[in-house]
Amino acid sequence: MKATTVTVPTAEAMRELGVRLAGLLRPGDLVVMTGHLGAGKTTLTQGIGEGLKVRGPVTSPTFVIARVHPSLAAGPPLVHVDAYRLGGFAELDDLDLDASLDESVTIVEWGEGLAEGLADDRLEMIISRGDGPGEEREVKIVGVGRRWSDLDLHAG
Repeated sequence: MKATTVTVPTAEAMRELGVRLAGLLRPGDLVVMTGHLGAGKTTLTQGIGEGLKVRGPVTSPTFVIARVHPSLAAGPPLVHVDAYRLGGFAELDDLDLDASLDESVTIVEWGEGLAEGLADDRLEMIISRGDGPGEEREVKIVGVGRRWSDLDLHAG
């Protein structure tokens, strides 16, 4: 496991981090996001979608549970899942994400404790609010598995 923490001062900087992360992502990658309501999970996913050049808009799939954003640039589609309303792994498994996992970049918001079983290699992102009154966030990015053994956020 390899981890790094990034301080993100604004929502725009969160989107920019997502664009940077998109440069590292490839088909078959799983990103599991954790953070309180309003932490910035969807904002980060919007940046990833922008970086992957997928059809948008990328919005929270809270009520539809999962949304697929096809690539506009011959890249991988983005599968964006909100596991907040799911009752457990069985309900996540019912979404059949493993059917598209190999050719897509899959992001699961609220996925901690549920989505880890989808792939041995994954990025786990824990987003927390800073102590100040502003928009500052701390994003802890943990690379799990061989795929992420050389995680370098300064590349890409």
